[in-house]
Amino acid sequence: MLNKRELLLGGAAALVLAQPGLANAHHTAKYKNFKLDPQYAPQRVFFSMNYAPGTIVVDPRNHFLYLMERWGRARRYGVGVGKAGLAFRGRATIDRKAEWPRWTPTRNMIRREPQKYARYAGGVPGGINNPLGARALYLYKNGRDTYYRIHGTTQPRSIGRSVSNGCIRMINDHVVDLYNRVPLGTQVVVL
Repeated sequence: MLNKRELLLGGAAALVLAQPGLANAHHTAKYKNFKLDPQYAPQRVFFSMNYAPGTIVVDPRNHFLYLMERWGRARRYGVGVGKAGLAFRGRATIDRKAEWPRWTPTRNMIRREPQKYARYAGGVPGGINNPLGARALYLYKNGRDTYYRIHGTTQPRSIGRSVSNGCIRMINDHVVDLYNRVPLGTQVVVL
């Protein structure tokens, strides 16, 4: 049976984890020596490609994600992308969004690297140690899950690199910002 102190401490912990900024502060504490290259920080830029406002455009070669705005402007974020041969290309829509999502490696991930992923075949609950980070935007094509995601990361050093199993990784605070800006049905173009 819980005593009053355990109940209060548990409630306080739940409140902290429910607040993205506070949870991320704890999450990023273990990366306190990490400095993000300023080019990968969110910023408004001019973007010469002609996409409708609200469209997400991912440029994997340069490691940027653009949320299109009006008049040739975009909000740009730095991203980590898939290793050669593992990345999604083409068009998709965001048909699902999740806060602190559960993660399960795909069968292909387990087959490629069983020593790394087999132990997680049953899934990992959402939270600060989950590889999908604080938020996930699920990419669908023709109504079918592509198994590619735009999501947070527990590895901020992967931003600006091609190291993932194909998904598009973002700093947790940045993916929370993007998550709050885009609705379900958002168009995504991966160049």
